[in-house]
Amino acid sequence: MDRNSITGIVLIGLILIIFSVLNKPSQEDIDAARRRQDSLEMVRQQQLEEEARQIEQEELVEELPLEESDPEGVATEMQNRYGVFAPAATGEDRIYTIENENVRIGISSQGGRPWSVELKNYQTWDSLPLVLFEGETNSFGLNFFSQNRSISTNELYFTPSPGAVFQQGADGSSLAMRLYAGEESYIEYEYTLSPGSYMVDFDINMVGMDQLLGSGASFIDLRWEIDVIGQERGSKNENNYSTIQYKFLGDDIDKLSERSDIDREELRTRLKWIAFKQQFFSSVLIADDHFSSAIVQQERIEDGRYLRNYVADIRLPLENIASEVIPMRFYFGPNHFNTLRSYSREYLAENGYDPELEKMVPLGWGLFGWLNRFMIIPVFNFLENYTSNYGIIILLLTLFIKLLLFPLTYKSYISTSKMRVLKPQIDEINEKIPKDKAMERQQATMSLYKKAGVNPMGGCIPMLIQFPILIAMFRFFPNAFELRQEGFLWATDLSTYDSILDLPFTIPFYGSHVSLFTLLMTISTIIYTKMNSQMTAGSSQMPGMQTMMYMMPLMFLFIFNDFASALSYYYFLTNMITFGQQAIIKRFVDDKELLRRLNEHKKKPVSKSNFQKRLEDMAKKRGVQSPKAKDTNKRKRPGGGKK
Repeated sequence: MDRNSITGIVLIGLILIIFSVLNKPSQEDIDAARRRQDSLEMVRQQQLEEEARQIEQEELVEELPLEESDPEGVATEMQNRYGVFAPAATGEDRIYTIENENVRIGISSQGGRPWSVELKNYQTWDSLPLVLFEGETNSFGLNFFSQNRSISTNELYFTPSPGAVFQQGADGSSLAMRLYAGEESYIEYEYTLSPGSYMVDFDINMVGMDQLLGSGASFIDLRWEIDVIGQERGSKNENNYSTIQYKFLGDDIDKLSERSDIDREELRTRLKWIAFKQQFFSSVLIADDHFSSAIVQQERIEDGRYLRNYVADIRLPLENIASEVIPMRFYFGPNHFNTLRSYSREYLAENGYDPELEKMVPLGWGLFGWLNRFMIIPVFNFLENYTSNYGIIILLLTLFIKLLLFPLTYKSYISTSKMRVLKPQIDEINEKIPKDKAMERQQATMSLYKKAGVNPMGGCIPMLIQFPILIAMFRFFPNAFELRQEGFLWATDLSTYDSILDLPFTIPFYGSHVSLFTLLMTISTIIYTKMNSQMTAGSSQMPGMQTMMYMMPLMFLFIFNDFASALSYYYFLTNMITFGQQAIIKRFVDDKELLRRLNEHKKKPVSKSNFQKRLEDMAKKRGVQSPKAKDTNKRKRPGGGKK
């Protein structure tokens, strides 16, 4: 193996080591996480106790025979518990529906909340209707104090506002639900779903509530909680891309850890939106103005159907006037980059603020994200105009990238060839200089390279330049919504793993299935490593490094087995195209002619780089200006006299 390949591998290894060290949690982080977990468990326990008390009270009321029950006593109890909201403490639990061609949303009369959300144009991996959330485990409601009573709108019954229910038509579908607190006071939830949209306008209308909330009320709390349902094949991989994301007002996007089973964060600054995100779909609550603060927490659920429990306790700013509107929006839809960006641009045009919803799609940070946004995605979308086969699109995208990088591939091949044809001369140096003088060997080898005009880093630098593109593709394919449920060859879904054999047992660190694209990628990488070792000059000198080079593809076999098959397919294509490029280059490179040019270059005087010249000039100037040097020169003159 040549020096440039070794250097490249070492540099990549150093990058990975530094990255892992920088991301290693400190003891303080571990202690903070433990405190957050303890706090979360305490909150959860309090919630369970409160729910148990409520269930016990309901059971006591239900156990009373109708003829023996005390309606007046129950009414008095409700009045004491809910005050002016007591009439809404009982009611009929009904589900109202608003929908368009994309979304069907069920609104429950209890709490006036979104009870279920179904995306009509998509299905789960096993062909079931795609439901983001549904059922009694989900909640969405206001919590506040009124007349020294703690009120939760989730416990109360809303009724449709007079004349506010419309059937789906040219103006879309809308519904307004009211929670009355007397004849002149009420809280109204107004939902409006436009045709063809995934965005739902959601307004909270507060009418006559200023007296009930008190003159000093400057905020009202909103609690949103859902259990997200798994949609994709392989919940482990889907869980790794599911989390709560949020955008600070006028700042960037942040998130909870996808890898943590339990995570919680107190967000004390203003927020623009909070997203309950899955791998390919999200439920997002967007403030037209802002949220004052929030506490977000998530917990992984391991029951086969649900992925995570998401909770957001949001503080809404309140002017507390006689009639007030708190405007917000829901987004229930796919994590499709262009779709999210179109909604962001629409919002920017209407409100003069860019919510950057497209950043929910994790395309990588820094240079990697830039490559995906401005190169990979535009080319991918361009190719979609000419074919609907995404396996062919990935092939064409790979060809485009390899052609774009061909000059670097050519330069790397030539650099490797130069070092290969110089191998006999390097062997002569090694024979003349014993092994115990490793420094002299190294200096002699570098001197030979310099005279011949060979840069030992010539093959490494092109490889490092290609490295960001490899990382960018590593982020792109698992999050490319376009690949979801798109098949190619034996892969039924390019967004998840391809399985040619389901094992009746689980292999540690590998899994319970065999991915053929991962096998092909591994085999082609091993072949590439062997070919590269045969081409290079120093492969026989470092057998330990050569063994490590063969171990890396085997490690990838275990790592990539659960990854998106599109990613393994891309890396496999990259290797195969590289084989073809090297075969073409080899036909046009004559080793004898190359060696002749290198030997001619050795006859030329060694030129110094501008940097070397500047260093020497600086050294000379320091020597002339040094008083000590001047005194030394005087003492060396005969007789110590002056000129």
